[in-house]
Amino acid sequence: MANFAGHVEQPRYTCALGALQTVVAIPRAVPILHSGPGCGDMITGFFDRSGGYAGDGTIPCTNFNEKDVVFGAVDKLRKNIQNCYKVLDTDLQVVLTGCTGGIVGDDIQSVVQEFQDAGKPIVAVDTPGFKCNNYVSHSHVVNAIIDQYVDKFLEDNPERSERNTVNLFASIPYQDDFWKGNLREYKRLLEGLGLKVHVLFGAESEGVSEWQQIPRANFNILVSPWYGKPIVDHLKTLYGQDYTWYHSVPIGANATEDFLRQVLDFAFEQGANISRKAAELFIQHEVHAYYSEIDHLASFITEFRYGLPRYAQIIQDAGYVVGLARFLLHEVSIVPEELIIADNTPEKYQEAIRKDVESISEKRRFRLEFEPDAGKAQQILRDAEHHGRGIILGAGWEKDVAIDKGADFLSIASPSPIRLVLTTNYVGFSGGLRLIEDIYMTALSTYYNK
Repeated sequence: MANFAGHVEQPRYTCALGALQTVVAIPRAVPILHSGPGCGDMITGFFDRSGGYAGDGTIPCTNFNEKDVVFGAVDKLRKNIQNCYKVLDTDLQVVLTGCTGGIVGDDIQSVVQEFQDAGKPIVAVDTPGFKCNNYVSHSHVVNAIIDQYVDKFLEDNPERSERNTVNLFASIPYQDDFWKGNLREYKRLLEGLGLKVHVLFGAESEGVSEWQQIPRANFNILVSPWYGKPIVDHLKTLYGQDYTWYHSVPIGANATEDFLRQVLDFAFEQGANISRKAAELFIQHEVHAYYSEIDHLASFITEFRYGLPRYAQIIQDAGYVVGLARFLLHEVSIVPEELIIADNTPEKYQEAIRKDVESISEKRRFRLEFEPDAGKAQQILRDAEHHGRGIILGAGWEKDVAIDKGADFLSIASPSPIRLVLTTNYVGFSGGLRLIEDIYMTALSTYYNK
């Protein structure tokens, strides 16, 4: 995490321990926290509806206290793990350390190793909160599971043995409010190309059996501007799996078609045995279905053209900011103005993201800011002046800003306490249509309430 002089207002992500939600998102997996009693509560409180199979109030914790700071708590951890096996019916356990365990230096790996030697499916990950944020620790947790669990099943899952199978690394569970719907749509689209897809998280995953088969994949797909890249880099080294990298969230027809063709071309480069003709027909069908729905909007837009947003201000992580800006400008005719990336993007990736934003339009330039402090970010939104009706796309924190500016507001980022998201997706063709629905529904609701 970056060093800030003072405090960060209205956080949009959590500390490293927040990657416990990565574990919760794996069917029948359970995180075990070697931390203070309040850490898990704060993290699960940040993410709405984040219980999963063994999350939220059921997460085991060693409840690190002052005595443990002096004498250590490895014995408590050992007993906690033993009791978890007695009480919880799980397929995988992942032990994560909080700040106190990290500061004291408890050797959780040696404790976990005892259970690993006994044949238990258990993993240890060093995730003290001060180490990084959950965008970064998500990769740490995934790589730890691969090294300490998946690799043990390599004999039954030979490297790159299935030419048409891919591992997908995209939405971070729970950090992305739309992760469930997005993964479902990614899987549908990629299967439409003729590929078998390991999504690894959520209801579309087969759980730990799918994780065991990670080495079988011919190649990997990364959809992200930066987070998750350590995972595909590690798999390339470990199993020789190359990867194709799409830098932003593909929303709507243009980006989704571009994404699918990139994957399709890469699949043939990697020797996949799929039909290009069938894949092209699938893409054409999806494009046609999308624009058929867009055609139906003509009369609506004509009637309400003076009551719809003309510009947008966006505050989200880098993948969404770029994807949303491109989609809004080219497919919704809403001009993106202030683009604020709030995920604390490492500096080494920022220049590439700036180039992605510049590529959105040859005629327009957009104000792009990397600002994880919501107080400063919101001041940028408040100070900006534009003509016409606007819409702010951000977290629940931005609701008051929108009210003060007289702008429409759509919650599309964590934390989002004012919106219920179950299986909604913003990825793909269907995701673009859903986003159009949400934007115009928001505009119409305020239009009729005036």
